[in-house]
Amino acid sequence: MSKATFAIIAAASAATGAGVTAFIYSSKNRHHQQQLGKATAATTSIPTPSGATTSPVDPTGIFKYGFPGPVADQLTSLPLTSAFDRRTRNPYWAAEHITRESLAQKNADRRLSSFFEEETIPQAFRARLSDYFRSGYDRGHQVPAADAAWSQDAMNATFSLANMCPQVGAGFNRDYWAHFEDFCRRLTKVYGSVRIVTGPLYLPKRDPADGKWKVTYEVIGNPPNVAVPTHFFKVIFAEDGSTDGKVSLAAFVLPNARIPNEKSLKDFEVPLEVVERASGLEFASKLPPDQRKELCKEVKCEILVRQFAQTSNDNKKTSIVLNADLSFHSWCFTRFWVSLFGVLHASLSVHI
Repeated sequence: MSKATFAIIAAASAATGAGVTAFIYSSKNRHHQQQLGKATAATTSIPTPSGATTSPVDPTGIFKYGFPGPVADQLTSLPLTSAFDRRTRNPYWAAEHITRESLAQKNADRRLSSFFEEETIPQAFRARLSDYFRSGYDRGHQVPAADAAWSQDAMNATFSLANMCPQVGAGFNRDYWAHFEDFCRRLTKVYGSVRIVTGPLYLPKRDPADGKWKVTYEVIGNPPNVAVPTHFFKVIFAEDGSTDGKVSLAAFVLPNARIPNEKSLKDFEVPLEVVERASGLEFASKLPPDQRKELCKEVKCEILVRQFAQTSNDNKKTSIVLNADLSFHSWCFTRFWVSLFGVLHASLSVHI
């Protein structure tokens, strides 16, 4: 485990909402979106009373007036698939697939793409262009536009506000986060196929006044509807096509704040279960532990800022190293250990 991982406490799971674990999708259709049919709960069965008990009430009768949902909208377009959180007006997660071949194709021009509202989401629940106007935050891609340069239509699709979250601009979205996205693309030099899930987190912070853990985050827009995440995660599945079927896996959690480029990406690596407990999502339920390998033991998990330093060719493991060119005078880390669900994690705090 890295020296600066995060303490994920029980409140974090509550902060993301029970809707994450009771996933219900809408059935809209745009950009090749998938019709999912009627909403269903995440559980596979509903406990029934014993034969000796007769209920005098029918709680499910409320459904005749309409199901209280959907909790999330599943969206599928050319370059990505995602689930949109109507409560925060941000995606729960967005998944993409990149390969050497897809990244080699340069058939799109970012200058021809424009941000747009996701019309398949009801107007009352979607993020709007005006929400970001003079908010002080960037419209931060969860699936990067650069990963979809193989088609202008694909790149255009990444500019949906359903693929955006408010992100700190200078020092994060335009800097460290962009270098992190570049790191993911460079993995295709080692692994022929890379799958990435990205999303926001709303993590607790200890209140110095009373010592209690609390979840607080800014909300932008008029009226204020779009939540500003405290952190972002990426879960990476790197496939090298080997016959053993094993997959190289890594999970990262980064604060939505200025990060100096000198900071090691390895410091933001966390066990997968940290992201799962914080988000309420499961990422590898069909990938047995014995089929998993640790990505950061196979490649050097570091960002590249300006200069490339590759020590091998496509058939060998590539070391991606850091060329630091920025400093940040007001960064400090407070490290302490806590026990959560039987797993120890470190806590990171950022002061600006």
